[in-house]
Amino acid sequence: MRFLRFALFNLLSWIAVVIWGIPVLLVAPFGHRFPYAIARNWCRVIRFLLKWICGLRYRVEGRENFPAQPCVLFIKHSSAFETFVQIIEFPRACWVLKRELLWVPFFGWALQAMRSIAIDRTAGGTAVKQVVEQGKQRLADGLSVSIFPEGTRMPPGETKRYGISGTLLAAASGAPIVPIAHNAGYHWPRRAKGIKPGEVVFVVGKPVTATDREPREVNDEIQNWIENEVARIVSQG
Repeated sequence: MRFLRFALFNLLSWIAVVIWGIPVLLVAPFGHRFPYAIARNWCRVIRFLLKWICGLRYRVEGRENFPAQPCVLFIKHSSAFETFVQIIEFPRACWVLKRELLWVPFFGWALQAMRSIAIDRTAGGTAVKQVVEQGKQRLADGLSVSIFPEGTRMPPGETKRYGISGTLLAAASGAPIVPIAHNAGYHWPRRAKGIKPGEVVFVVGKPVTATDREPREVNDEIQNWIENEVARIVSQG
């Protein structure tokens, strides 16, 4: 039954991509705010489908930790769920993502319209420089920059060393880093054949300053907080 519910959700969600993706492309020439508003409504549709078909819901703790100015969001990446929730609940942002996503019809085109920073993950230092340069432009334009510091979705309970580009961007721009932990991977892991019903908890941490600090030290501090917070959420679930 869980597999059938998941299959129905996937079918309806991809239909929604086409329905909502076309308007995003049409309003893209008028700036970031308009396509983002459409994308936010699309994510609300996805939220509705996940809740009523798959039984997945969520809550967000620590909203008061989002600063008034644009920031760099470090989000634990263990599921597809956080990609939807961040558009609904977090500050308006662009995303650092693998360039292959831009090739997906409608979905990728919409990502490009919303000023995503698409990188070649094999490019090493070139990709880091791209994130810093383009990220500074996005921050100056009033957008936060959303980064999955692990670079890929991780299985529940696992992590790997965080990438350095987001921390270098924060140091170069003076923007704070806001860490975000959650347990979505325990409900909707990568390559899942079904979604475990229940409540996902997102916890927004206090902003971290990267200016005049050693980047790896900043990364270690944030990674320790996120992974410990995920463990706490899971233990209380």
